[in-house]
Amino acid sequence: MYKVEDVIDLEAIRSAAKRIDGVAHRTPVLTSSTLDRDTGTTAFLKAENFQRVGAFKFRGAYNAISRLTPAQLATGVATYSSGNHAQAVALAASLVGTKAVILMPEDTPASKVDATRGYGAEVITYDRYTGDRVALGHELARERNLTLVPPYDHPDVMAGQGTVALELLDEVGPLDTLLVPIGGGGLMAGCATAAKALHPDIRVVGVEPEQGDDTRLSLLAGDLVRIPVPRTIADGQATEIPGELTFPVNRRLVDDVLLVGDDEIREAMRFAFERLKVVLEPSGATSLAALRKGTLSGRVGVVLSGGNIGVDRFRDLLAGQG
Repeated sequence: MYKVEDVIDLEAIRSAAKRIDGVAHRTPVLTSSTLDRDTGTTAFLKAENFQRVGAFKFRGAYNAISRLTPAQLATGVATYSSGNHAQAVALAASLVGTKAVILMPEDTPASKVDATRGYGAEVITYDRYTGDRVALGHELARERNLTLVPPYDHPDVMAGQGTVALELLDEVGPLDTLLVPIGGGGLMAGCATAAKALHPDIRVVGVEPEQGDDTRLSLLAGDLVRIPVPRTIADGQATEIPGELTFPVNRRLVDDVLLVGDDEIREAMRFAFERLKVVLEPSGATSLAALRKGTLSGRVGVVLSGGNIGVDRFRDLLAGQG
């Protein structure tokens, strides 16, 4: 088992940046005078919806899989994911010449399932409301002799995700606040590690859906808190409990957690589409939704974590359905 202090550091994130260079995209940073005026901030939006597979997850998946031994690559990899990590593992596996088997919830948006299969992975489904995906994932890996690459609870995955903040701060300089969506906590753990190491005074603020506030509750309790499986349109953040490795990092480094409702997420998606001309999935829009509450000031970095959503679901969500 890893010691907390050994899980992730700035050097691991810098090494990950070198490893993914030329494979992952260096995503653009967007700005909007309308957004700045409406929120009273100077906002810098790190657009991970333009990352390969449409989300930040490719960074961590490729960083982890590219470090596997030849023996591990010969047998293949497995993971469990609601969609974006699934696609990331599938693509990363294909790029390094190995196979991937992915456990996905039955109610995962069809666009994510189709994309995962499109990258060459085998998809196995389960019921997220009755099945334990972690236990099922470990069982799958054991039965098929596959190396498990979890969606967040892995040092190499966390380090890869931290390159998001590394790139953002390199491009725009010091920030007063960094807004990062939290699901299992890997993106936050990586970004918070990079941000606090480079700029110790920065405020790192997580964002969760109102119905999926397991990290907020865990931070308040000082220990892991499990909640019922969240029912929220932000399916990528529908986690029951923070990661065993990610939570100790986030407990040390995260300054606050903001919550956003489904309607606020929908309006952020609408704003991004109409004013920024970009498409965000619900989980990819939660940090933007938090910014639009108008409670922050100064220079604010905002991680737009992904844009994997089909046109029918996008239309339905903006119409208030689903």
